[in-house]
Amino acid sequence: MTKPNIGFIGLGLMGGAMVSRLLDQGYQMTITANRSRPNIDAAVARGAVEVATARDVAAESDVVMLCMDTSKSVEARMSGPDGVIAGLREGGTVVDFGTSLPESTRKLAALVGAAGGAMLDAPLGRTPAHALDGKLNIMTAGDKAAFDRVQPVLDDLGENVFHLGAIGSGHTVKLLNNFVGMTIANAVSEAFAMADVAGVDRKQLYDVISAGPLHSGMMDFVKAYGVDGDPSMLAFSIRNAAKDVGYYSQMAKDAGAPSMLSDAPLAALNAATEQGQGDQMVSQMVDFYAKQLKSTGS
Repeated sequence: MTKPNIGFIGLGLMGGAMVSRLLDQGYQMTITANRSRPNIDAAVARGAVEVATARDVAAESDVVMLCMDTSKSVEARMSGPDGVIAGLREGGTVVDFGTSLPESTRKLAALVGAAGGAMLDAPLGRTPAHALDGKLNIMTAGDKAAFDRVQPVLDDLGENVFHLGAIGSGHTVKLLNNFVGMTIANAVSEAFAMADVAGVDRKQLYDVISAGPLHSGMMDFVKAYGVDGDPSMLAFSIRNAAKDVGYYSQMAKDAGAPSMLSDAPLAALNAATEQGQGDQMVSQMVDFYAKQLKSTGS
């Protein structure tokens, strides 16, 4: 079977790794620059074709993939005379791999449908290292026929590829997932910092908690920095975590059911970002809590 032509916008850490994987699998790639050049240049050196605009990407592609940081970024690349929708091929498919607001996704999907295409939301789990090996978790939603058409491509990118229902369901599940994950990460980070205040060894605290039912992968990620000094186990920035928990809170408000638990982790993540830690990894929230508790104690 002939492989579809793939367009890709957003070659950051994750997007760049995904493009590398798709090139490994023999796909013809059309790309355009977003913020930085290194991954663009690397992809072009391997045979990807760079074009000037998102519209040009869409015009050359059967499937257009976006891996952007915010809903506003996705909306900007999708809309306008140089946007994806303006250049979309009849029957083309758009896949949003970022973590976006479900309501924004639904509105864009309606515009894509009016232009003769289909849109899928497909937020990601796991890391750029997993992307290089085609081992991502992909939480896809949208038109089932469109999903079936692109599933072979998604299977080349992901180990676990889900179809979760109507458009927006993927982003909804991802925001729920990240709300749980970031709440746990903040709780473990504060616990390590509080152990310092209480005169308890962090490693001993971890050993006790991890021997029981509270043990989790997220706990291990925070422990990797809080005890072992390695922040790389969870390659997810505090700034992005704040964005995702903020989107979760907004999603809950849009549904008429404001979150009862997201305010605390969101406030902490935003405060850490404001204090200059935004580009650090989430596990380094341990330092934020240690600083706050030290300040409070003094």
